[in-house]
This record gives sequence, C-alpha cells and structure tokens, in this order.
Amino acid sequence: MGNSLGPMLNAYPDSLGGKLADIARFLALPELKGVFSSFYSLPSIFHADLDRGFSIIDYGLNRDLADEADLAALEKLGIDLKLDIVLNHASVLSAPFQDILKNGDGSPYRDFFIDWNKFWEGYGVMTEGGYIQPDEKYLSKMFFRKPGLPILMVRFPDGRRVPYWNTFYQEVRYPKPDAQDLMKAAGLQYGAAARLAAMVNAALDGGKAPEEIDFGEFAPRRAAVLEWLDAGRKYLGQMDLNIRSPLVWKYYDDTLRTLSEYGAKIVRLDAFAYAPKEPGEKNFLNDPGTWELLERVNGIAERYGLTLLPEIHASYAEGIYDLVASKGYMVYDFFLPGLLIDALERGDGSLLAKWAEELIRKNIRAVNMLGCHDGIPMLDLQGLLPDEQIQQLIDLMVARGGFVKNLHGQKNVYYQVNATYYSALGEDDGKMLMARAIQLFMPGKPQVWYLDLFGGKNDIEAMRRAGAGGHKEINRTNLSWQQIEAGLRKELTQKQLELLRLRSEHPAFRDGAEITAACNGPELTLCWKNGSHTAKLTANLETMRFQIETSG
Repeated sequence: MGNSLGPMLNAYPDSLGGKLADIARFLALPELKGVFSSFYSLPSIFHADLDRGFSIIDYGLNRDLADEADLAALEKLGIDLKLDIVLNHASVLSAPFQDILKNGDGSPYRDFFIDWNKFWEGYGVMTEGGYIQPDEKYLSKMFFRKPGLPILMVRFPDGRRVPYWNTFYQEVRYPKPDAQDLMKAAGLQYGAAARLAAMVNAALDGGKAPEEIDFGEFAPRRAAVLEWLDAGRKYLGQMDLNIRSPLVWKYYDDTLRTLSEYGAKIVRLDAFAYAPKEPGEKNFLNDPGTWELLERVNGIAERYGLTLLPEIHASYAEGIYDLVASKGYMVYDFFLPGLLIDALERGDGSLLAKWAEELIRKNIRAVNMLGCHDGIPMLDLQGLLPDEQIQQLIDLMVARGGFVKNLHGQKNVYYQVNATYYSALGEDDGKMLMARAIQLFMPGKPQVWYLDLFGGKNDIEAMRRAGAGGHKEINRTNLSWQQIEAGLRKELTQKQLELLRLRSEHPAFRDGAEITAACNGPELTLCWKNGSHTAKLTANLETMRFQIETSG
C-alpha cells in the first residue's frame, strides 16, 4: 500500500454510473486526481443473491457489475481495495449447500454447515419436529438475531428433514401446483385437482406454510400433496458455516487468496463474531473462541499480504473496540459519526477531543467515517454520551427525515438511524464541510461514503419502493453520470475534494505522525506532525468556521 492512511472511497460497484468500470472512470477524472488511495467496494461485486451482496454464493466477480479489466484499471490508478469476507455464513445457493440438497448424507459438504442436532446432541431433548430443543440453561445464554430457534429444516434427497443452524435470513418457497400436478400426485380427477390446486395456491399466496393449509374435503389427499410440495421446495437465505470443518478453512484460504489477487489490501470481516459456537455460550463474540478464530484467519491473511478489519457494533461501555484493538487488529471508529453530529449541534468539541486522545494514547488503528451503506450508529454511543443525549440525537435525525432501526426488532432498544449524513446534519453545507474537515484530522484512515461527497439527501422514495425492510435504501441512491457531473460542480463537493486532496498528499498525514487534540470551549484543535511537516485544524463549533495551517 502506498499511503496506508490515505482516504478511501466507499460505494457499491453500481453506485456511481452503474458498474465498477464507471467507478474507475470516476476516480480517473481530473477533479479526483490525488484524492483517494483506496476504494472499498461493497460485496455485490461478488456472486451473491440477497442483502445487496452480503449473502455470498461465491467470491467470483458479479459479471453484471465487474470484470478483471475494471480491477486492472483501478490498479493502474494506484487504487488498492478493501473487500469483504463473510466468515459466519454463505448463501443457500452456494455450491456446498446445493451439494447437500442433491446428495444428503453422501455429500462431502455434509458438515460444511452446522447440523443443529449434531451440535446439540446431549444438551437437550429431541422434539416431534425433528430438532433438538436445547435445555433452558444453555438456551438462556444465547444471543438471537430473530425470534425462535435459528434453524432451517433442510429436506434431504431421502425425504428426511435435517435442521441446520441459520442465524440470519431464511425463506422457503414452495412450487405452485396446477391440476395436472395434483392429478399425478394425489390421484384426483381433473375437476377436483383444479379445485384443490386453486385452494392450495390461495393458501400459499396468503403466507401459509403447507402444513397450515386446511384441506377440507381433500383431507385424505393431504399427505400426498404435502409430499409433492415439500419435494419441490426451494430456499433463500444464509447458512452458518461449521468452523470445525477442514473444508471451511480451505474455503477461507481460497477466498482470502482470491481477494488478494483482486487487489485487496484490507479485508473487512463481516459477521465474524457469530462464527465460533459452543453449547452453553452466548454464541456471539465467544471467548476464547472468537480470538482463536481471528488469530487463525489472520495467519492466512498475512500470507497474502492482507490486513484484517473485524466489524462489530457494541456500546463504548462494553469496551469491545478496545479489546479488538489490543489484540493488534484495525477497528471501525463507529463512535465518530454520532459524536460529530452531537458536537456540531451543541457547539462543544470536548468529547471529540477526548475520543481522539484515547485513540492516540492507545495507538488504536482505526478506519473512520461519516456516512456508510448502513445506518448512523447509535448503540455504540452508550457509555460515551448520556442516554438522554443519545435519544435527543435520534429525535433530531428522525425529525430531519431519518428512520430508526431498533436492535434486532426489539422496540425501544436503539441501534442505528437510517439517513444520509448530510440530511442528518439538517442539509447544512457548513456543517457537512466542518464534519469532513474534522474527520480528516481525526486519527485513522478516513472512509468516504460516495453520497456524502455530493451532499446526498434522504431518498424517501427509494425506501418506499424497497418496501418492508427497505429502510437502508434511504442512503444508497445510485447516481447516473449526469448526476455525478452536476454534483462535481457543487461548491460543497469541490471543497470536500480540496480537503481530501490535502489529506491524501500532505506528508504530515502518514504512519508514525504525532497527533494531538485539544478543546477550549467551542474551539477544537487537531494537529498532525511528521518530522518537519505539520498540518493543523482549528475549528470553531459555534460559528462553523475552521482554518487549516500547514508547513513543511
């Protein structure tokens, strides 16, 4: 990596112009010269099915969005990559899971994913549904992402249903029968089969599972129809990987090698905290299992010249950011986005200075940001800000058009607010520019969400089009070339680019620099010194004016 602390653009491969080739074209524009040294492409660059890339089928390139020539174009520009590996799960459409569906017990991937009953054998009671119900003393400790047990019942070729561990999304789709299907499956005449098909399809369209259907006069045919439906079931979702399987470790190795060949220098570890599992544990950030996993993955990463960036949201009070950093890993500065909004709204930079001083004192290597593909973190601020102050921030951002994301569906447990950073700041150019300046002088490697660069506003219409669960689309608007060109003419964009170019090119902003932070009333001072080179920001959080002094 050239400048390891240089600014990093963050986008989906189709966010700017429609394809990764357009992002390479964007970064080659004269206006972008010397601005970014890295690009974080979100995982729809890979072959994936759900969650805009995070449900990965395999790590081959998504040919609708990217190819090897695009990667070569980025390399030619001197842009290195940050890419994702999802350690906990893979799509049901992945080759290993599809092999299980085809070959069942005869699949070499039989234990690539976690057989729930094998895992919990001896720790619970077998139910009529064919899965083990763990004893309450084990279950009470577990952390759940959704209601009920994290199980997907998988039909094997012999008709058995085998429960597999499924922490995240799942969906089972059943075929819609017509009269001919049910004539064969249930031995009915055409008229009766047509009536039964209409009844079954109406129930399925109404959201009923097959076993919930009232067959009425066709009750004697129920078992035959259920077998026909079950035999044709299809799945969507992500299945948890069994890190005890040697094949999973080969998969990790193959994946990290592939990412390095794409040009990655940093690899973000998505959902890593869910991967290590043990009976009787929380099965989220297990200790010591999590650290043993990271150490082993890091050993592979080092062979390929990769730096790992574990991603986890937790409150400041829990100190998990500190624990991860103390073990030598980069961390995300999920505290900065909320701290900055709070500081700009209250005209007080004391907490920002205090946080910067902690990063400096503990030599924490961080990637920081304002906006991102996800929401603006709120849960993380617990312990840094009083709860009432956090709630005031949430209320403010919601009043400005944002939407609250509660923790895993639990009401009144705040997690994040979905909004563009510009809208969260009241669509105030002065505040946006001030936020960017402070970010670029904070310790760490700055990551820049593409919409923030253009002063992107909340996209309520995109969120509505996405329907239930589509709240994140408020900050994921894809920009056409016409919109990009218009955006580059904005004064806000041009001033941000000037700041980013300074951050990228000035020799004060390099590894080993001495960084200091201070706050005197509303005046925040951040300074980088590297040998004879210095860069100093003095920002007044009441007047929204700042100045930058450089030397060397």
